[in-house]
Amino acid sequence: MVLLQTILILILVYYGVKLLLKWLAPKLFNYAVKKTEERFGQQFGNFQDSNGQSQSKRQSTANKKSRPKSNPSKKVGEYIDFEEIE
Repeated sequence: MVLLQTILILILVYYGVKLLLKWLAPKLFNYAVKKTEERFGQQFGNFQDSNGQSQSKRQSTANKKSRPKSNPSKKVGEYIDFEEIE
């Protein structure tokens, strides 16, 4: 009887822990993500201010279209002729 009782208690504890983790894991994960986000914000928050560019200047630089630079006379490589050895 004691063995059956122990097995039943272990099964109940197992499913209880499984159910709690199912509910708490997403909340713990979100909490960890928010804390990590705050730490990165504190470390790198002043980075944009320290580089000396205004936001409008950065946007105008990003919106410029670059022309593809093609040079048809550019030498690509050396041609090597291989011969079969019999």
